[in-house]
Amino acid sequence: MAKRSQNVPQEPGYVPYQPTDERVIHRLAENGELVAYTADEYGVRKDDGFGVVKPVNSAAGLLVLAVLMTIAFGGMLYGLVQMGITDQWEILGEIWWMYLLVLYPLTAGWAGYLAERKAGKLRTARNLPRPVE
Repeated sequence: MAKRSQNVPQEPGYVPYQPTDERVIHRLAENGELVAYTADEYGVRKDDGFGVVKPVNSAAGLLVLAVLMTIAFGGMLYGLVQMGITDQWEILGEIWWMYLLVLYPLTAGWAGYLAERKAGKLRTARNLPRPVE
């Protein structure tokens, strides 16, 4: 058994745990083989989480979702401008929290797209197939 207290002699051959920066994730690739990916190369979560609806996890699909959320948020901002023009600020007093609520999925959508885009570039640089799980 190894001793971990300071100022206590260690057993011969004991090497303390040192976290590595390049931890790997072993996943099945599109071609069916088991491949080791770093966290940056893996990208966003690829499994379905045992849900009924399959998730969108490709860079193109995440881009479409992020753009749709951005358009919806733009519509909300247009509504805010219209409330200011028509002097209906009491409506904004009742729905201000919706603007904060919409910012979370909007930010998460763009962050997911950027993470998957970066992962795709890293996988291409190392000539790795896309993970499927």
